[in-house]
Amino acid sequence: MTGFTGDGRPAAATRTVALPDGGRMPAIGMGTWHMGEDRASEEDEAGALCAGMAAGMRLIDTAEMYADGDTERVVGAALKKALHGGVPGLTRDDLFVVDKVLPEHAGADDVRRSCEASLNRLGTEYLDLYLLHWRGDVPLAETVAEFRKLCDEGLIRRWGVSNLDVPAMEELMAVPGGDGCATDQVLYHLGSRGVEVALQPWLRTHRMPMMAYSPLAQGGTRSRRGLFQDPTVRAIAQHHQATPAQVLLAWVLRDDHTVAIPMASSITHAQQNAAAAALRLTEEDLTQLDEAFPAPTEKQPLDWL
Repeated sequence: MTGFTGDGRPAAATRTVALPDGGRMPAIGMGTWHMGEDRASEEDEAGALCAGMAAGMRLIDTAEMYADGDTERVVGAALKKALHGGVPGLTRDDLFVVDKVLPEHAGADDVRRSCEASLNRLGTEYLDLYLLHWRGDVPLAETVAEFRKLCDEGLIRRWGVSNLDVPAMEELMAVPGGDGCATDQVLYHLGSRGVEVALQPWLRTHRMPMMAYSPLAQGGTRSRRGLFQDPTVRAIAQHHQATPAQVLLAWVLRDDHTVAIPMASSITHAQQNAAAAALRLTEEDLTQLDEAFPAPTEKQPLDWL
């Protein structure tokens, strides 16, 4: 399996999903949770992110919460390296940088301060997408109003949410400007399919893509090892000359309405993740995976790490 399209371009750079405003968002990117927690590993982590960009992954997802801002500094180092010769021809406009604000910072007095601090640590002038990390005590109307101001001032291009289930999304739609939400980022992988019952259909009705964090099952109701060692997953991987991780990513990306943001702290894993964008599972593959890991038939509580 190669990670390139027929014209020689990296598949990860060409696969996108539609956003409600008519724009496009990369279908596969790089998560960064746990990066920046060990100073000795930061150079390797930045190198892995740079390798991912070189392999075609243009989306990087981070959060002010991760390592108390040190993860953003690692991302900033990777961006600087990639944009200054590390990835020839790459420009900031080619990238899609996603960040998240903590719920306790989502009020009128704090959103701007958090956003500007994140921009400073990242070394960039704007965010392509700014998410409310999860629902807190600040009224959604207040957070949306602040997000809209940041959009008007050019500090962010779009805003969205994370870890919100259908009732909260419906509440969001009812506040002024709430229909400007671009996406909902939630935990989703082959072993955690609860969102398929209610949330995923709701998002599709509202033409919002879903962002899947932990698509390689780093968390949630089923362990990573349980999926990576599963006979069905391994047989499909062997058939496609792929890795189990690539099969899991291809499964998340199967509908062209979902974004996957796997984390890779090594260059090899980043390159393998990028190559998964070229893997298209067959109907038979999907049927076998459904039989091995059936979706629930009733609504489940939203899965978290």
